[in-house]
Amino acid sequence: MNNSKYSRQELFYGIGKEGQKLIRKKHAVIIGAGALGSIASETLVRAGIGKLTIIDRDFVEPSNLHRQQLFTENDAEKSMPKAEAARKKLQEINSDSVIHSVVGEVDYAVLSDALPADIVIDALDNFDTRMFINDFCSKHGIPWVHGAVVASYGLSLTVLPGKTPCLHCLMESIPLGTDTCDTVGVISPVVQMVSANQTAEALKILTESTAALRQTFVSFDLWKNETAAINVETLKNPNCPSCGEQAVYPYLQAENRAKSIELCGRDAVMVRPGKKQSVSFSEIKSRYTKQLKQHNDHLIVLMIEDRRFVIFRDGRTIIHGEQDKKKAQLLYNKYIGG
Repeated sequence: MNNSKYSRQELFYGIGKEGQKLIRKKHAVIIGAGALGSIASETLVRAGIGKLTIIDRDFVEPSNLHRQQLFTENDAEKSMPKAEAARKKLQEINSDSVIHSVVGEVDYAVLSDALPADIVIDALDNFDTRMFINDFCSKHGIPWVHGAVVASYGLSLTVLPGKTPCLHCLMESIPLGTDTCDTVGVISPVVQMVSANQTAEALKILTESTAALRQTFVSFDLWKNETAAINVETLKNPNCPSCGEQAVYPYLQAENRAKSIELCGRDAVMVRPGKKQSVSFSEIKSRYTKQLKQHNDHLIVLMIEDRRFVIFRDGRTIIHGEQDKKKAQLLYNKYIGG
Protein backbone atom coordinates (compact mmCIF):
# COMPACT_ATOMS: atom_id res chain seq x y z
CA MET A 1 0.00 0.00 0.00
CA ASN A 2 1.28 3.45 -0.92
CA ASN A 3 1.41 5.51 2.26
CA SER A 4 2.66 8.77 0.75
CA LYS A 5 1.05 12.00 1.92
CA TYR A 6 -1.42 12.19 -0.97
CA SER A 7 -1.88 8.47 -1.70
CA ARG A 8 -5.59 8.29 -0.82
CA GLN A 9 -6.33 11.39 -2.86
CA GLU A 10 -4.40 9.97 -5.82
CA LEU A 11 -6.53 6.82 -5.66
CA PHE A 12 -9.65 8.90 -6.27
CA TYR A 13 -10.69 8.61 -9.94
CA GLY A 14 -11.35 12.34 -10.26
CA ILE A 15 -7.79 13.34 -9.31
CA GLY A 16 -5.25 10.56 -9.70
CA LYS A 17 -1.51 11.12 -9.95
CA GLU A 18 -1.82 13.57 -12.84
CA GLY A 19 -4.37 15.63 -10.97
CA GLN A 20 -2.12 15.67 -7.93
CA LYS A 21 0.73 17.02 -10.06
CA LEU A 22 -1.56 19.79 -11.26
CA ILE A 23 -2.59 20.73 -7.71
CA ARG A 24 1.10 20.95 -6.80
CA LYS A 25 1.66 23.53 -9.57
CA LYS A 26 -1.33 25.75 -8.78
CA HIS A 27 -1.83 28.92 -6.75
CA ALA A 28 -5.03 29.55 -4.80
CA VAL A 29 -6.00 32.86 -3.18
CA ILE A 30 -8.37 32.77 -0.22
CA ILE A 31 -9.90 36.09 0.78
CA GLY A 32 -10.95 35.94 4.40
CA ALA A 33 -9.39 33.70 7.05
CA GLY A 34 -12.43 33.39 9.28
CA ALA A 35 -14.93 30.54 9.34
CA LEU A 36 -15.02 29.64 5.64
CA GLY A 37 -11.45 30.70 4.98
CA SER A 38 -9.86 28.70 7.77
CA ILE A 39 -11.55 25.50 6.58
CA ALA A 40 -10.88 26.13 2.88
CA SER A 41 -7.22 26.93 3.48
CA GLU A 42 -6.70 23.82 5.58
CA THR A 43 -8.46 21.63 3.00
CA LEU A 44 -6.33 22.93 0.13
CA VAL A 45 -3.08 22.74 2.08
CA ARG A 46 -3.80 19.16 3.09
CA ALA A 47 -4.64 18.47 -0.58
CA GLY A 48 -1.13 19.61 -1.53
CA ILE A 49 -1.72 23.03 -3.09
CA GLY A 50 1.56 24.40 -4.43
CA LYS A 51 1.01 27.96 -3.28
CA LEU A 52 -1.62 29.56 -1.09
CA THR A 53 -2.17 33.26 -0.40
CA ILE A 54 -4.44 34.17 2.53
CA ILE A 55 -5.71 37.74 2.80
CA ASP A 56 -7.53 38.89 5.91
CA ARG A 57 -8.03 42.23 7.66
CA ASP A 58 -9.11 40.94 11.08
CA PHE A 59 -7.73 39.40 14.29
CA VAL A 60 -8.75 36.39 16.39
CA GLU A 61 -11.32 36.88 19.16
CA PRO A 62 -12.93 34.36 21.54
CA SER A 63 -16.26 34.55 19.68
CA ASN A 64 -14.52 33.14 16.59
CA LEU A 65 -13.43 29.87 18.14
CA HIS A 66 -16.69 27.90 17.85
CA ARG A 67 -16.47 27.89 14.05
CA GLN A 68 -12.99 29.03 12.93
CA GLN A 69 -11.13 25.78 13.32
CA LEU A 70 -7.52 26.85 12.78
CA PHE A 71 -7.44 29.14 15.81
CA THR A 72 -6.90 28.60 19.53
CA GLU A 73 -7.58 30.42 22.78
CA ASN A 74 -3.94 31.50 22.76
CA ASP A 75 -4.43 33.21 19.38
CA ALA A 76 -7.43 35.06 20.79
CA GLU A 77 -5.58 36.12 23.95
CA LYS A 78 -2.79 37.59 21.84
CA SER A 79 -5.21 39.20 19.32
CA MET A 80 -3.28 37.49 16.54
CA PRO A 81 -4.12 38.59 12.99
CA LYS A 82 -6.09 35.76 11.42
CA ALA A 83 -4.01 35.60 8.24
CA GLU A 84 -0.76 35.23 10.16
CA ALA A 85 -2.16 32.78 12.73
CA ALA A 86 -3.53 30.70 9.85
CA ARG A 87 -0.21 30.75 8.00
CA LYS A 88 1.67 29.41 11.02
CA LYS A 89 -0.79 26.56 11.59
CA LEU A 90 -0.97 25.65 7.90
CA GLN A 91 2.80 25.53 7.50
CA GLU A 92 2.92 22.99 10.32
CA ILE A 93 0.26 20.91 8.56
CA ASN A 94 2.06 20.75 5.22
CA SER A 95 5.58 22.05 4.63
CA ASP A 96 5.24 21.21 0.92
CA SER A 97 2.98 24.22 0.35
CA VAL A 98 4.28 27.77 -0.02
CA ILE A 99 1.98 29.91 2.12
CA HIS A 100 1.79 33.70 2.10
CA SER A 101 -0.28 35.77 4.51
CA VAL A 102 -1.45 39.33 3.92
CA VAL A 103 -2.60 41.14 7.04
CA GLY A 104 -4.78 43.84 5.60
CA GLU A 105 -7.82 44.62 3.56
CA VAL A 106 -8.11 43.32 0.05
CA ASP A 107 -7.86 46.01 -2.61
CA TYR A 108 -6.75 46.23 -6.22
CA ALA A 109 -3.05 46.52 -5.39
CA VAL A 110 -3.12 43.63 -2.90
CA LEU A 111 -4.90 41.30 -5.31
CA SER A 112 -2.73 42.36 -8.24
CA ASP A 113 0.36 41.46 -6.18
CA ALA A 114 -1.10 37.97 -5.71
CA LEU A 115 -1.33 37.34 -9.45
CA PRO A 116 -1.03 35.06 -11.30
CA ALA A 117 -3.67 32.99 -9.50
CA ASP A 118 -5.52 29.89 -10.65
CA ILE A 119 -8.53 30.34 -8.38
CA VAL A 120 -9.96 32.74 -5.81
CA ILE A 121 -12.14 31.53 -2.94
CA ASP A 122 -14.56 34.00 -1.38
CA ALA A 123 -14.58 33.53 2.39
CA LEU A 124 -15.95 36.98 3.13
CA ASP A 125 -18.73 38.33 5.32
CA ASN A 126 -19.71 41.52 3.50
CA PHE A 127 -21.36 42.43 0.22
CA ASP A 128 -19.08 45.36 -0.57
CA THR A 129 -15.85 43.37 -0.80
CA ARG A 130 -17.54 40.38 -2.40
CA MET A 131 -18.68 42.50 -5.35
CA PHE A 132 -15.16 43.90 -5.62
CA ILE A 133 -13.87 40.33 -5.94
CA ASN A 134 -16.51 39.59 -8.56
CA ASP A 135 -15.34 42.52 -10.71
CA PHE A 136 -11.63 41.84 -10.21
CA CYS A 137 -11.96 38.19 -11.20
CA SER A 138 -14.17 39.08 -14.18
CA LYS A 139 -11.61 41.60 -15.41
CA HIS A 140 -8.65 39.23 -15.03
CA GLY A 141 -10.41 36.02 -16.10
CA ILE A 142 -9.86 34.19 -12.80
CA PRO A 143 -12.30 31.44 -11.73
CA TRP A 144 -13.71 32.05 -8.27
CA VAL A 145 -16.06 30.31 -5.86
CA HIS A 146 -18.57 32.36 -3.89
CA GLY A 147 -19.75 31.18 -0.49
CA ALA A 148 -21.80 32.69 2.31
CA VAL A 149 -23.22 31.53 5.63
CA VAL A 150 -25.63 32.94 8.20
CA ALA A 151 -27.61 31.18 10.94
CA SER A 152 -28.11 27.64 9.56
CA TYR A 153 -28.32 28.82 5.94
CA GLY A 154 -25.52 28.59 3.39
CA LEU A 155 -25.01 29.06 -0.32
CA SER A 156 -22.35 28.65 -2.96
CA LEU A 157 -21.80 29.59 -6.61
CA THR A 158 -18.92 28.90 -8.98
CA VAL A 159 -18.08 31.67 -11.44
CA LEU A 160 -16.05 31.08 -14.60
CA PRO A 161 -15.47 34.45 -16.27
CA GLY A 162 -16.68 34.52 -19.86
CA LYS A 163 -18.67 31.32 -19.44
CA THR A 164 -21.04 31.55 -16.47
CA PRO A 165 -23.09 34.42 -15.05
CA CYS A 166 -21.23 36.45 -12.45
CA LEU A 167 -22.60 37.47 -9.08
CA HIS A 168 -23.72 40.83 -10.46
CA CYS A 169 -25.79 39.04 -13.12
CA LEU A 170 -27.74 37.23 -10.39
CA MET A 171 -28.51 40.17 -8.12
CA GLU A 172 -31.96 40.86 -9.60
CA SER A 173 -32.95 37.21 -10.01
CA ILE A 174 -31.78 35.46 -6.85
CA PRO A 175 -32.22 36.82 -3.30
CA LEU A 176 -28.75 36.90 -1.74
CA GLY A 177 -30.12 37.69 1.74
CA THR A 178 -29.84 40.64 4.10
CA ASP A 179 -29.45 38.89 7.47
CA THR A 180 -26.02 38.83 9.08
CA CYS A 181 -24.29 36.90 11.86
CA ASP A 182 -24.79 40.05 13.91
CA THR A 183 -28.57 39.73 13.74
CA VAL A 184 -29.23 35.98 13.64
CA GLY A 185 -25.94 34.27 14.56
CA VAL A 186 -24.38 31.26 12.85
CA ILE A 187 -23.72 27.59 13.60
CA SER A 188 -20.54 25.72 12.74
CA PRO A 189 -22.05 22.83 10.70
CA VAL A 190 -23.33 25.18 7.98
CA VAL A 191 -19.82 26.61 7.65
CA GLN A 192 -18.45 23.09 7.13
CA MET A 193 -21.12 22.40 4.51
CA VAL A 194 -20.50 25.54 2.46
CA SER A 195 -16.75 25.10 2.60
CA ALA A 196 -17.11 21.48 1.44
CA ASN A 197 -19.02 22.74 -1.60
CA GLN A 198 -16.47 25.49 -2.26
CA THR A 199 -13.37 23.34 -1.93
CA ALA A 200 -14.83 20.48 -3.99
CA GLU A 201 -15.37 22.97 -6.81
CA ALA A 202 -11.89 24.38 -6.23
CA LEU A 203 -10.29 20.94 -6.58
CA LYS A 204 -12.13 20.46 -9.88
CA ILE A 205 -10.74 23.74 -11.18
CA LEU A 206 -7.24 23.09 -9.87
CA THR A 207 -7.16 19.66 -11.57
CA GLU A 208 -8.65 21.17 -14.75
CA SER A 209 -11.75 18.97 -14.45
CA THR A 210 -14.13 21.76 -15.50
CA ALA A 211 -16.62 19.29 -16.97
CA ALA A 212 -17.34 18.13 -13.41
CA LEU A 213 -18.23 21.63 -12.16
CA ARG A 214 -21.83 22.08 -11.12
CA GLN A 215 -23.98 24.50 -13.13
CA THR A 216 -26.15 25.60 -10.23
CA PHE A 217 -26.47 28.13 -7.45
CA VAL A 218 -26.81 25.83 -4.45
CA SER A 219 -28.33 26.75 -1.09
CA PHE A 220 -29.42 24.87 1.99
CA ASP A 221 -30.75 25.30 5.51
CA LEU A 222 -29.37 22.56 7.74
CA TRP A 223 -31.75 23.29 10.61
CA LYS A 224 -34.87 23.24 8.45
CA ASN A 225 -33.60 20.34 6.30
CA GLU A 226 -34.09 22.33 3.09
CA THR A 227 -31.93 22.20 -0.05
CA ALA A 228 -32.25 24.03 -3.36
CA ALA A 229 -30.23 24.14 -6.57
CA ILE A 230 -31.03 26.73 -9.23
CA ASN A 231 -29.67 26.37 -12.76
CA VAL A 232 -28.25 29.82 -13.55
CA GLU A 233 -26.94 29.27 -17.09
CA THR A 234 -29.70 31.35 -18.65
CA LEU A 235 -29.15 34.26 -16.24
CA LYS A 236 -25.90 35.49 -17.80
CA ASN A 237 -26.53 39.11 -18.75
CA PRO A 238 -24.72 40.32 -21.91
CA ASN A 239 -25.16 43.88 -20.64
CA CYS A 240 -23.87 43.20 -17.13
CA PRO A 241 -21.55 46.05 -16.06
CA SER A 242 -19.29 43.53 -14.32
CA CYS A 243 -18.94 40.79 -16.95
CA GLY A 244 -20.85 41.89 -20.06
CA GLU A 245 -19.52 42.77 -23.49
CA GLN A 246 -18.99 46.40 -22.44
CA ALA A 247 -18.02 45.75 -18.80
CA VAL A 248 -16.94 48.78 -16.76
CA TYR A 249 -16.28 46.91 -13.48
CA PRO A 250 -18.11 49.40 -11.22
CA TYR A 251 -17.05 47.82 -7.93
CA LEU A 252 -13.37 48.33 -8.70
CA GLN A 253 -13.87 52.07 -8.49
CA ALA A 254 -12.80 53.45 -5.11
CA GLU A 255 -15.79 55.76 -4.79
CA ASN A 256 -18.13 52.76 -4.83
CA ARG A 257 -16.54 51.16 -1.77
CA ALA A 258 -17.89 52.10 1.63
CA LYS A 259 -15.53 53.85 4.08
CA SER A 260 -17.13 52.15 7.07
CA ILE A 261 -18.58 48.65 7.45
CA GLU A 262 -20.58 46.95 10.19
CA LEU A 263 -18.83 43.70 11.12
CA CYS A 264 -20.65 40.41 11.32
CA GLY A 265 -21.49 39.42 14.89
CA ARG A 266 -19.13 41.92 16.46
CA ASP A 267 -21.03 44.98 17.79
CA ALA A 268 -18.38 46.90 15.88
CA VAL A 269 -17.70 49.04 12.84
CA MET A 270 -14.55 48.98 10.73
CA VAL A 271 -13.48 52.37 9.38
CA ARG A 272 -11.17 52.67 6.39
CA PRO A 273 -8.79 55.63 6.07
CA GLY A 274 -9.53 58.11 3.31
CA LYS A 275 -6.22 57.32 1.60
CA LYS A 276 -3.45 54.76 1.85
CA GLN A 277 -1.19 55.32 4.80
CA SER A 278 1.17 53.63 7.23
CA VAL A 279 0.34 54.35 10.85
CA SER A 280 3.17 55.07 13.28
CA PHE A 281 2.58 52.67 16.17
CA SER A 282 5.21 54.40 18.29
CA GLU A 283 3.45 57.74 17.86
CA ILE A 284 0.05 56.29 18.80
CA LYS A 285 1.48 54.52 21.85
CA SER A 286 3.13 57.71 23.07
CA ARG A 287 -0.02 59.74 22.45
CA TYR A 288 -2.37 57.31 24.21
CA THR A 289 -0.24 55.88 27.01
CA LYS A 290 -3.11 55.61 29.50
CA GLN A 291 -5.55 54.22 26.92
CA LEU A 292 -3.15 51.54 25.61
CA LYS A 293 -4.41 48.03 26.43
CA GLN A 294 -2.53 45.73 24.09
CA HIS A 295 -0.19 45.74 21.12
CA ASN A 296 1.78 43.40 18.88
CA ASP A 297 3.62 43.71 15.58
CA HIS A 298 0.35 44.02 13.66
CA LEU A 299 -2.07 46.07 15.77
CA ILE A 300 -2.68 48.34 18.75
CA VAL A 301 -5.67 48.17 21.10
CA LEU A 302 -6.91 51.32 22.87
CA MET A 303 -9.88 52.01 25.17
CA ILE A 304 -11.32 55.46 24.40
CA GLU A 305 -14.77 56.75 25.39
CA ASP A 306 -15.76 53.24 26.55
CA ARG A 307 -15.04 51.89 23.09
CA ARG A 308 -12.32 49.51 22.04
CA PHE A 309 -10.21 50.77 19.14
CA VAL A 310 -8.20 48.13 17.25
CA ILE A 311 -5.80 49.96 14.94
CA PHE A 312 -3.86 48.26 12.13
CA ARG A 313 -0.73 49.52 10.40
CA ASP A 314 -2.62 50.50 7.26
CA GLY A 315 -4.87 52.82 9.28
CA ARG A 316 -7.93 50.57 9.32
CA THR A 317 -9.58 50.72 12.71
CA ILE A 318 -12.22 48.46 14.22
CA ILE A 319 -14.27 50.33 16.82
CA HIS A 320 -16.00 47.93 19.21
CA GLY A 321 -19.05 49.04 21.14
CA GLU A 322 -20.28 51.25 18.29
CA GLN A 323 -22.80 50.14 15.65
CA ASP A 324 -23.55 53.50 14.07
CA LYS A 325 -21.27 53.96 11.05
CA LYS A 326 -21.48 57.77 11.12
CA LYS A 327 -20.55 57.92 14.80
CA ALA A 328 -17.73 55.46 14.22
CA GLN A 329 -16.39 57.64 11.41
CA LEU A 330 -16.49 60.70 13.69
CA LEU A 331 -14.63 58.84 16.43
CA TYR A 332 -12.03 57.70 13.91
CA ASN A 333 -11.52 61.23 12.59
CA LYS A 334 -11.23 62.60 16.14
CA TYR A 335 -8.70 60.14 17.52
CA ILE A 336 -6.92 58.46 14.60
CA GLY A 337 -7.20 60.95 11.74
CA GLY A 338 -9.20 61.13 8.50
